[in-house]
Amino acid sequence: MKIPFYKYQGAGNDFVMIDNRSKLFPKENTTAILKICNRNFGIGADGIILIENDTDFDFRMLYFNADGSQTFCGNGGRCAVAFAKHLEIITLETNFIAFDGGHIAKIEKDIVSLQMIDVTEVIVKENSVFAYTGTQHHVELVENLETYPVFEMGEKIRNSYPAKGSNVNFVQQVNHNTFRVRTYEKGVESETLACGTGVTAVAIAMHKTKITKEQCINLPVMGGDLQVTFDENGGKYTNVFLKGPAEFVFKGDIEI
Repeated sequence: MKIPFYKYQGAGNDFVMIDNRSKLFPKENTTAILKICNRNFGIGADGIILIENDTDFDFRMLYFNADGSQTFCGNGGRCAVAFAKHLEIITLETNFIAFDGGHIAKIEKDIVSLQMIDVTEVIVKENSVFAYTGTQHHVELVENLETYPVFEMGEKIRNSYPAKGSNVNFVQQVNHNTFRVRTYEKGVESETLACGTGVTAVAIAMHKTKITKEQCINLPVMGGDLQVTFDENGGKYTNVFLKGPAEFVFKGDIEI
């Protein structure tokens, strides 16, 4: 069976997008997901995103990591919005449902601004910060980020967390409201060029630990530039928005 697909990327985070409103894609087939995401034997992607119908929202987004596990993805969510616009499900604004709940978003040309979940608990440790921003994130300040061994240290820290583990973000401050980020992603089990939930966790962690007082944070990543804004009151982070590019790359058909 041939299924049409579209390839999108958001700051280098790349995804295979599938219109699954007809429910043709075998989402229980982990082997198929692994093959599609494989960069040598498949299309190649950090994950697969399915767009499906929903009775209460404009659409439902289902995200699968490259290993077949399901979670939420911030840059994937922004690309899902761009794809939904291409499918004419939405115009310039939307309210959709995903793994971690409902999200609103708006589009301005190739820039998508996506509301993330509220963050009510940020755990500050001796040398790191942990926060759940749609998935689990470890945040750690380092020096010389360009040469830092992200894969080796990321893999070690990722597996030090129990149960589902954690994504790992290494951060270097550039100025009062700018932080460069490199991320090791669980589910991909490697460094990715960007991570939306990751930079969201970084922005909140830097504010929580008073490294910055700003509530509009610029976050250069390996694949481009992202921005996170939020409100904070009594340690609770609300109106959290992730903003950045979401761009179409190519389309085709794949045999499943």
